[in-house]
Amino acid sequence: MPETKVLINLSNRHIHVSKEDLELLFGKGHQLTKTKDLVQPGQFACEETVTIKGPKGEFKGVRILGPERKETQCEILASDQFKLGVPGCPTRESGQLEGSFGFEIVGPAGTVKKAKGLIIAKRHIHFTPAEAERFGVADKELVDLKIPGERGATFANVICRVNPTYALECHLDFDEGNAVGIGNGAMGEIVRHR
Repeated sequence: MPETKVLINLSNRHIHVSKEDLELLFGKGHQLTKTKDLVQPGQFACEETVTIKGPKGEFKGVRILGPERKETQCEILASDQFKLGVPGCPTRESGQLEGSFGFEIVGPAGTVKKAKGLIIAKRHIHFTPAEAERFGVADKELVDLKIPGERGATFANVICRVNPTYALECHLDFDEGNAVGIGNGAMGEIVRHR
């Protein structure tokens, strides 16, 4: 029988920045300051925060996650759309930025206007190839995620992402976690469609 239980951690709104944008926001030669490692190997939370602005509102203190990326992207919660004034912000996998929304980033040394890069992150599970084999899933496969408990529910359309550099972990956002009454370190059950 394939394994089904998976660790869940919740993501708040956050931003990944390119080297070029980091220097515009924080000054020439600025390096990200790591505060803690994340579960995914090589990924870390940074001391640096920025303000994210939309047409109607803003969020201050949005955490940068490192390391630097090729392209800047900001992942928000579905409930953030209304304050920012970006209804219909697309739900996407990380890095799929075509057709995503524009936004403005304010840092201590400058401001950057992006024509794209604002998304709601698609819920997903990271697997190494060996873990994917143990769970019987394939890269890009969509599964359901069953959450137990008093406010338990089943999330549909959870994408499996398989890569040798990953660690086994499911990412939901704070909206999704709050809806089912869970926090970081909760466990969920993967339900395959076939």
